[in-house]
Amino acid sequence: MGTYRYCGCFTRKFKYTEADPPLDVKEAFEKYADGGSYMTAEQLLRFLTEVQGGGASITDVEQIVHQVLQMRHHVKKFTRRTLTLDDFYHYLFSAYLNPPIDNKVHQEMTAPLSHYFIYTGHNSYLTGNQLSSDCSDVPIIKALKMGLRVVELDLWPNSSNDDVHVLHGRTLTTPVELIKCLRSIKQHAFSASPYPVIITFEDHLNPDLRVQVAEMVTQTFGDMLFCPEVECLQEFPTPEDLKYRVIISTKPPTEYLEAKRKRKDKRSTSERENYSDDEWGKEPSELTADQEYDEKSSSDSSEADEDDEDDEASNHELHHSGASSYNRLIGIHAGKPKGGLKEQLKVEPDKVRRLSLSEQALEKATGSHGTDVIRFTMRNFLRIYPKGTRLTSSNYKPFIGWTHGAQMVAFNMQGYGRSLWLMHGMFRANGGCGYVKKPLFLLNVGPHGEVFDPKGALPVKRTLKVKVYMGDGWRLDFKPTHFDLYSPPDFYTRVGIAGVPQDKIMKKTKIMEDNWTPVWNEEFIFPLAVPELALLRVEVHEYDMSDKDDFAGQTCLPVSELKPGFRAVPLFNRKGDKLDSVRLLMQFEFLETSNRFS
Repeated sequence: MGTYRYCGCFTRKFKYTEADPPLDVKEAFEKYADGGSYMTAEQLLRFLTEVQGGGASITDVEQIVHQVLQMRHHVKKFTRRTLTLDDFYHYLFSAYLNPPIDNKVHQEMTAPLSHYFIYTGHNSYLTGNQLSSDCSDVPIIKALKMGLRVVELDLWPNSSNDDVHVLHGRTLTTPVELIKCLRSIKQHAFSASPYPVIITFEDHLNPDLRVQVAEMVTQTFGDMLFCPEVECLQEFPTPEDLKYRVIISTKPPTEYLEAKRKRKDKRSTSERENYSDDEWGKEPSELTADQEYDEKSSSDSSEADEDDEDDEASNHELHHSGASSYNRLIGIHAGKPKGGLKEQLKVEPDKVRRLSLSEQALEKATGSHGTDVIRFTMRNFLRIYPKGTRLTSSNYKPFIGWTHGAQMVAFNMQGYGRSLWLMHGMFRANGGCGYVKKPLFLLNVGPHGEVFDPKGALPVKRTLKVKVYMGDGWRLDFKPTHFDLYSPPDFYTRVGIAGVPQDKIMKKTKIMEDNWTPVWNEEFIFPLAVPELALLRVEVHEYDMSDKDDFAGQTCLPVSELKPGFRAVPLFNRKGDKLDSVRLLMQFEFLETSNRFS
């Protein structure tokens, strides 16, 4: 019963009534219970196989029946081992027993890291805006518990130049010590996923502080740290190979690159000196065979000795500066080659690397060099980050990155809103492990050298049919007057697709007035050209005639992972936290129409 005031002194009473099972649920029960009043475990197994997509054994089904009876009737010893219509309905409407997607890792995890979209954070240490919020390890811990796999830390000297702080440089953000962040990452890195955590450093340090960083990282992570034996990898390792490992990704220190440049210059000078006219001496025609051999041997020996001396001098310089120990930490080398975009996106056959572009730079790159971007991401990492004007920690649209193969679409995890909901939705896939395998069409080149074009006209590959039956749980999670001071809420649901431009669409149900348990029974059809990248968007709002509609819950789900049949879909709040009780009863069905991509 709910009581609401209107006109200041009058009251209106509304009685809460639980909704009956939808007609489709009643008909399914009647069919699979063979017209009886009870459904046995064997009959439920047949329903799960024919309607829900299968995958359960008789033992699994018996356990489901046992759990439903315990949850519904709260009796430890229950002699009946069958379900009534109400039991069956409550099973279907349980987000715990009947979720819309699986929560287990099921994709191949033995491909190179570059073959996966990776759950990536931007300025992972910030608690709020980009200008004045506190820096802390708390948002890092929260993100890791949600499955985040790429943590970004900006490294700056402290005021006395004897320690390393993490902060957003040249702003009013308050710093946090690097060692605190590293210890928290170690403690929580694998609380949600066993697959590798990548720490990206934005390095603003001097050589001495880099030595400290190398010591901190080595002492904190020890054997967890992935340090390649070679300076530049020819191919990235696999997530399976790097389970429970931590990878550092940053640019090699400037002093290391400078020492390498000096060594290269010395070698070039040595070669020029060895081949100068004075060093050559007599012309070959003036030498005997023995003299020619002796001259050649002497020259080769001299060149080798000088190279050795150069290497020793450079290595000593690197060791003295600490650059070598810092450089050895880098598992994924980052950097932006000199030259234009074409040069930056060049694919090198003998090494792989990470390139970072702002969201604006990505838009320009995909506009003029879209195919080059996709070819680059087949082997190399592309990281996208928010533009600098997003001072409130808002986020951008992630699909321009994903549709071009960008593995690291970096988001502000505190920037709540629809863009972040899409990010959450993408990484609910593959058991929420933080690694989602890219579709094959983003990894393969066609027989004539062609690559995927997300902006092109594509045939429909699959059609998704969605039916929204009803919703429940708001009366348990919200106060009676949360949505409306004068009456129960007027809920409606928005359902749509996020993905390639051709697939994007949003639709909505009718408004159900004055009802905490709205029943819509509406069906929607979504033709999909690229279902592999599509996300199902679901939002519930409360209609307000005189003001902005109230938010009542949302979720995003990867279309490729949706389980067919009747499903209980839990909803989340604006921040992405799961609401305790709010859920929708929906039905999903796939209609195959084409096989455009493999």
